[in-house]
Amino acid sequence: MTVSNAEWQQRKENAIARGQGNVAPVYIDRADNAEMWDVEGKRYIDFGTGIAVCNTGHLHPRVKAAVLSQLERFSHTCVMVTPYDSAVLLAEQLNRLAPGDTPKKSIFVTTGAEAVENCVKIARAYNRRRGVIAFNGGFHGRTQLAMAMTGKITPYKNLFGPFPGEIFHAPFPMAYHGISVQQSLAALDTLFKVDIAPEDVSAIIVEPVQGEGGFYPAPDEFMQALRSLCDQHDIVLIADEIQTGFARTGKFFASEYSGIEPDLMTTAKGMAGGFPLAAVVGKADIMDGALPGGLGGTYGGSPIGCAAALAVIETIEQEQLTAAANRIAARFGELLRALQAKHPDSIGEVRCDRGAMIAIELVQDGDATKPAVELTKAIVAEAYQRGLVLLSCGYYSNVIRFLPALTIDDALIDEGLALFADAMDACLQ
Repeated sequence: MTVSNAEWQQRKENAIARGQGNVAPVYIDRADNAEMWDVEGKRYIDFGTGIAVCNTGHLHPRVKAAVLSQLERFSHTCVMVTPYDSAVLLAEQLNRLAPGDTPKKSIFVTTGAEAVENCVKIARAYNRRRGVIAFNGGFHGRTQLAMAMTGKITPYKNLFGPFPGEIFHAPFPMAYHGISVQQSLAALDTLFKVDIAPEDVSAIIVEPVQGEGGFYPAPDEFMQALRSLCDQHDIVLIADEIQTGFARTGKFFASEYSGIEPDLMTTAKGMAGGFPLAAVVGKADIMDGALPGGLGGTYGGSPIGCAAALAVIETIEQEQLTAAANRIAARFGELLRALQAKHPDSIGEVRCDRGAMIAIELVQDGDATKPAVELTKAIVAEAYQRGLVLLSCGYYSNVIRFLPALTIDDALIDEGLALFADAMDACLQ
């Protein structure tokens, strides 16, 4: 007998802690590329891809074949005990793809938060310093140190303190909200005078495009200024590419837009086509700052995940998915700007200049200082009713983000955006 979405939701609420909530009471039965079907048989166009995880679409044939082939061999031995070729091959690929010409090395973990925390461990082991600087609105994970670096209280940090010390925050440049690159850099200079001397700072961590913070791209001049600042003071520059990596932004890694070479870089999400895998990739001399045994984890570098990730990289390169991300952005941009012209008081800004990491910011009366939080919630809920998977985000909780599979076709984009337009019209009546 078929169990309905509502029945599963009730069972979920009885069985799973409320802290692990869900956006919509939609329980997926199967998925293919950019479409999903729930347990009741209803079809959805997926503009969320599991939060930028399935960049190559759901169950890409190349990824599926690689995973099945690995399952025929073995599922786990622990890469720190008896390793395997796929982990080495994947590390070699990541080292090749990471921005910059400096020799690279990699380590494997299981989640993005682990990757972030290991970056801090590596940086501190390398330069023997203590302080870490992050940015307002940034999101780096849900573990305790990662939460400390995350620049938003609700819902991520609320009730979970105290947090580790020696973590500092500075404003992130957002032109739409009147925060310039110069103001952000001046705030860093003030921080060096007031809170921590630059020679005590181990690392600065930054998202080349803020994810949960609202899809604000870091201006190229800001990333370049951070690189210069870190070079000046021997600070490790960490690029958090968890959401921006693996062709999502129209480059393999978003740091490429500014032409900088991070010292360390986190990857996860789109890395393995839906299988849990994360990594730290960085300059070899910095990566080797930690002593043997200081880094790792039982499931880090899962052979299933490594096989999937190798297939993802092959797919991105053979199917030219970085170019596809830019094509998708152009199509979304055209249709969303037309919608903005129709609703100028509600859509404050369309952000689509970093590939298929696309967002609109919803406001009241066309005023950037008046976030339309309730409208955002209503549109997301209405979209699900119409068969469209959407996600919201934002420092002010008023941003709708679009993260389609990079393998989506134009017909599905058009159909999905038509559903979105109808949902928005319905909520504005």
